[in-house]
Amino acid sequence: MKKFLCVISSMVAMSLVTLAGEATWLHDFEAAKAQAKAENKPIFINFTGSDWCGWCIKLEKEVFSKKEFQEYAKENLVLMEADFPRNKEQSAEVKAQNKALDEQFGIEGYPTLFLLDADGKKLSEDVGYRAGGPAAYVDHLKSLLKK
Repeated sequence: MKKFLCVISSMVAMSLVTLAGEATWLHDFEAAKAQAKAENKPIFINFTGSDWCGWCIKLEKEVFSKKEFQEYAKENLVLMEADFPRNKEQSAEVKAQNKALDEQFGIEGYPTLFLLDADGKKLSEDVGYRAGGPAAYVDHLKSLLKK
């Protein structure tokens, strides 16, 4: 029951953000999988050190925060962030989930990003940082999803 309520609350939160015009990163993997199934979209999972990793911060500034990426993500992806911050607070549940995901996917550095199906299985290898801004990044994601 607790898991069900988490999934529902995450989907409601995502709906409210989507109505506001921006895609947002979920932090609950089960909720991301449920949303991916409900919307028939792939999950784009971002393993990041959001408050200390230079490449992660650069990717956020150059791509993820830009309108082109936001519009594409809102229509085509379920965004999932597995964050490993040094200075941000996280619940014990989120920390445990992220550690398990880190081990499951064999993460060796940040940022590491994958496209996943609604069951959490890899559809791509590491997408990582790519130069060229949001348009080039979106084009790369589209090409990966065509395969």
